[in-house]
Amino acid sequence: MVRLPKILTLFMFSAALSGCVEKSILDDIVLVNGLGFDYCDGVNIQATVVYPDYLPDQPPKDKTFTGRARMKKTVLQDISRQTTDPVVTGSINTVVFGRELAEKQGILDLVDSFHRDPRVGSTIFLGVIDGTAKEFLKGKYGIRSTGEHVAKIIEHNIKHEDLPRTNMQRFFSDYYQTGKTPFMPLLRKTEAGNVELTGISFFKYGKIADSIPAEKMFFFKLLSDKYSEGLHSVKTKEGEASVRDIRSSHNFSLLQQNPLKIRVKIKVNGIIDEFNGEELNPSTVKSVEKEFEKIIYEECMELISRFQEKEIDPIGFGQFAKTQIRNFDMENWLSTLYKDLSVDIKPKVTITETGVIE
Repeated sequence: MVRLPKILTLFMFSAALSGCVEKSILDDIVLVNGLGFDYCDGVNIQATVVYPDYLPDQPPKDKTFTGRARMKKTVLQDISRQTTDPVVTGSINTVVFGRELAEKQGILDLVDSFHRDPRVGSTIFLGVIDGTAKEFLKGKYGIRSTGEHVAKIIEHNIKHEDLPRTNMQRFFSDYYQTGKTPFMPLLRKTEAGNVELTGISFFKYGKIADSIPAEKMFFFKLLSDKYSEGLHSVKTKEGEASVRDIRSSHNFSLLQQNPLKIRVKIKVNGIIDEFNGEELNPSTVKSVEKEFEKIIYEECMELISRFQEKEIDPIGFGQFAKTQIRNFDMENWLSTLYKDLSVDIKPKVTITETGVIE
């Protein structure tokens, strides 16, 4: 008899709380999972939403709507005027930006509006489209909805390929962290109607400052992230080797302060599972290791020189220097000190196993 009032009280309290939660029925809302922005006229922006239309006894079909306005909320309101149901953004997993918008007008205000929106998750994926976001989102990319499909492409390339870890949370972490330049994957719609990751775009003051192609991404990831599963081909005078199951790590050390010099040690372990030469013996394996180290050194140094020239620091040398040097002059880092930075790359490649020989 004593516990009954407590149970009733708990039930009434739960009922009161549930009455405060706004409920939405899937059939009565436009549940957006992909959103794209394009350059319009320098004042307005063009937004395109994509959402799955659920039909009875059929797989969902993607639908798109496009609107124009000055701000994100206003442009979504413009889109809502075209729909029969309210537009809901809580299910968004991908936001993309047309390259022209990212180069001319910038994307920072748009991304910030999502970052501040409690209905949108901080782990959504961001990307730049080589073309227009509108045409990209109108593509049909398999059985998944477009927003989900693009998110899966980015996620796959992070886990198994050459794209460093990235999402909206990491973008803003890099942006607000002095001494680090944020980046986004660069995507395009192929002539065959597929989604392709074509490179990485780096941002300065919310606009694209530089981009690197897909073939340079492997070396950028060695410098900025780590591999748990990777693949790269190495050509030697004995033949070409396919090195897979690559695991990598890197660490920085401060060699001197004035002028600033930083050493980057890169450790790479992998397996040779294909080789088209005559014999894969210990001498040949050693040759592959040394050639791979040479390639890593040259490509990483080329990337660093490129970033210094563009005054961007996506590797985070400035962030590292700040943690090592008291009263480090962060205000003049990109404009002055970064240009004089000397970097010593020390790669170490170890082939742990050998497999199939052609």
